Amino acid sequence: MLFSLYQPYMDLVFGVCLQYLKNRDDAQDAVINIYEELIEKVKKYEIEYFRAWLYQLAKNHCLMILRKKKVYFQEFQDGFMDFSSDEHLSAALSKETQLNMLEHCIEQLNGYQKQSIELFYLQSKCYFEIAASTQQDVGKVKSHIQNGRRNLKICMEKNTNH
Repeated sequence: MLFSLYQPYMDLVFGVCLQYLKNRDDAQDAVINIYEELIEKVKKYEIEYFRAWLYQLAKNHCLMILRKKKVYFQEFQDGFMDFSSDEHLSAALSKETQLNMLEHCIEQLNGYQKQSIELFYLQSKCYFEIAASTQQDVGKVKSHIQNGRRNLKICMEKNTNH
């Protein structure tokens, strides 16, 4: 039954995935993974507009894939850096300092902003998952993340200038 509900939207989901992932094979894999994800998520959420909800689910799924690829690519690149030169050592120390400062700034955020930022960026949760776990509207979650990012930027700039 779920497949018959999903099938008319497969082209839409594939199009969204192709738009974000820029690779036909990755997009096809994502469509299959989204269908598998859909089986669980459709039970959790009260869905008014299936097409819009599915579009957002596909978009979030692709963004998660891209986010993970970026992290893995960065880890791969960092693993092959030559730390024998002072320039690379200085850059590594600077990055460590920035990460410590970011951690400090995250601690300064208010409750929902801090929680939303941590769930979204550190635990790679999508808006819907954060909304469900915090019992907030998706719009509120987006607002908390946006305001949290702005406050993090202000905090980082303030700490960098001192």
